[in-house]
Amino acid sequence: MRNKQKGFSLIELLIVVAIILIIAAIAIPNLLRSKIAANQASAVGSLRTLNTSCIAFSTSYGQFPAALTNLGPVASGSTASSTSADLIDSVLSAGTKSGYTFKYTAGNANQSYTITATPITAATTGQSMYFTDQSGVIRVDTSGSGASAASTPIG
Repeated sequence: MRNKQKGFSLIELLIVVAIILIIAAIAIPNLLRSKIAANQASAVGSLRTLNTSCIAFSTSYGQFPAALTNLGPVASGSTASSTSADLIDSVLSAGTKSGYTFKYTAGNANQSYTITATPITAATTGQSMYFTDQSGVIRVDTSGSGASAASTPIG
């Protein structure tokens, strides 16, 4: 009498692998869309944080910051000043966060500002571009031409 070995046949293993690949093919695009949505939500949240920080800076120093880095953390052992107000973290003050690049532009005599948020790679990090200024209104552009003061406000 022959000993019968226990285990799975090659056909059974191939069927299981095929099922796993089909599930992965369905799940991966959804994961990418979720990541893009999370990056876009983070960009809007970061713009809200920047608007709040600019208002706090203006209240303390009588003008808006000259650069995004002026809102950043202070050096060890130092106190907050107009060149490092300690209002935002070092990641955001560097200008890049969660797949978006933030560009801060100070207005005439630092009495106004504009901030744009642009995705680093539109296909994988975000599809919308954002704009805000001292009014605090965040505007979005989904056409890819760049957000501006004329873009649609987000609701």
